[in-house]
Amino acid sequence: MTASVSSTFSSGMHAISQSLLVPVMVVLTIFFLYALLNLGILMAEYYKRRKVNFNLNKFVNQLLSLKNKKDSNEIIGIIEAGNIPKTHKEALKTLINSSNVSDEFRESLALKMVEDESLLASKKLEKTDIIAKISPAVGLMGTLIPLGPGLTALGAGNIQDLAQHLTMAFDAAVLGMAAAAIAFLTSKIRRRWYEEEISDLETLMDTILEIYKC
Repeated sequence: MTASVSSTFSSGMHAISQSLLVPVMVVLTIFFLYALLNLGILMAEYYKRRKVNFNLNKFVNQLLSLKNKKDSNEIIGIIEAGNIPKTHKEALKTLINSSNVSDEFRESLALKMVEDESLLASKKLEKTDIIAKISPAVGLMGTLIPLGPGLTALGAGNIQDLAQHLTMAFDAAVLGMAAAAIAFLTSKIRRRWYEEEISDLETLMDTILEIYKC
């Protein structure tokens, strides 16, 4: 009776694990293609960033030169002409347009908008971060699942089936590691870019607060 239960349980586990093979391979393929797509986007973004000429110190001094005038339209014009992300421009303009409230409220508003930009950057990195972390595990699943039938084929002396299952196992491992490596590289570079941009935004927020300080 015990042997029958054990055999039934083992057969059920085997059926479940083998049923996961196709979904695992599909997920690995999606991960790999998505990682490659992001690598292409990253290269295009890198080329675009290389062409952008932005000097933060010069930009800040240009804004501070209007401190005595406090001409909002002129300050907004400088911001619009600057080589900074569009979301940063909108945040700075929002801060400028709130010049009629207290300094404490404006400082809180500036902090909130910087935090929002940080959250937005984190959201952009979520997918590649997830692929970098779980792709090796999915690849390991794709490696181990075919080994069961492969060992069975080896025991039966069927070398052709063994070779097919081993090839699938190795392919899964390669796809998983390749997707993880590409996604990690993409996230690493983008994270550095976003951190620099947020640091610049904090400096620009402080500059606007200084200009409109009561």
